This record gives sequence, C-alpha cells and structure tokens, in this order.
Amino acid sequence: MPTQAKAAVIDEITERFQSSSAAVLTEYRGLTVAQLTQLRRSLGEGSSYAVVKNTLTKRAAEQVGHADLAPLLNGPTAIAFIEGDPVNAAKAIRDFARTNPLLVVKGGVVEGRTVGAAEVTALADVEPREVLLAKLAGAMMGNLSKAAGLFQAPLSQVARLAAALQEKKPAEGTDSAAADTTTDTADAADAAASTD
Repeated sequence: MPTQAKAAVIDEITERFQSSSAAVLTEYRGLTVAQLTQLRRSLGEGSSYAVVKNTLTKRAAEQVGHADLAPLLNGPTAIAFIEGDPVNAAKAIRDFARTNPLLVVKGGVVEGRTVGAAEVTALADVEPREVLLAKLAGAMMGNLSKAAGLFQAPLSQVARLAAALQEKKPAEGTDSAAADTTTDTADAADAAASTD
C-alpha cells in the first residue's frame, strides 16, 4: 500500500476513535461474511464494524492517546466503532458472541478510557441509560417525599401539642378551682382556730 494511502487509513481510524463513544476490538477468525454482516446490523444505527490492519491501527491509537491498545492488536482484528450508547452495543456484541463463540472480545475504549475484555462484558450487564435514569428519578422522588414528611412532621407535632394543651387547660381550670376552694376553706379554718 502506498504511503499516502496508509496515511489516509490512519487518519480515518484516528477520526473514528475520536468521534465514537466506544470502540470494541474483537478477533473474528472463523466467522463467515454472513455472520459479520449480522453483527454489523445488530450494533445499531450509526455504529460500524470494520476489519483493520493492526500496524495502521496501532499508529492511529497512538495519535489519540491509546498506545496501551497495542498489545490487543495482534491476529485478525476488527473494531466495532460505536456512535450511540456503548451499553447497547456491548450487549449486541455479547449476545452475538454467545451464539457465535468464534468472536472473541479483546478489549477496547469506552468514553476515552481503555478497558479490557472483562470490562466490555461487564458493560453489557449494565442496564440501559433510560432505565438507570428512571431509577434515579424514582429514588430522588422517594427522598423528596421523605424530606417533605420530615419537614411537615414538626409542624404537625406542634399542632398536636397545642391541641393537647388547649384540651388540658380547661381540665386544669376546674382542678385549680377545686384546689383554690380547698385552700380557702383550710385558711378559714386556721383563722377561726387562731381566734379561739
């Protein structure tokens, strides 16, 4: 391949690394063209799956700061460049690999960070973004409801205390009147006894 053509391929791979939310490196040895086409379709819209030359991909990876991908670039390599949600693409690759064990995930780059094969597989087990956001919103609403209850509790306690004091006040009024009557009677008896 002429040098100018190689430079163009390196530039294209570099651009793909930069514009993708994730890139998953795989070994495709033994898969048919029909199976690779099926994998490409399962990745979703905007994503692509391309067979790459290892030496050119190493140069492109170095240009974007992923020189640590070099050990993964041996043997027949194809890269899934993911434009959308990396979780959905990782699930598609995992599911395809289950039915086609010849596809081997080597590792990749997710959100600008180099990851191993185990992390790509773990990413496939994460729930979709929409589900996680819904759970987060539900948790926040639950906490807001609890907070509202906590803020409302002192007010209701004060109201109950005021009602209890108000109920107790008339009851105390009759008790204190009886006590005052008893005290007055005792004072009158003392006064009568002292005059005698």
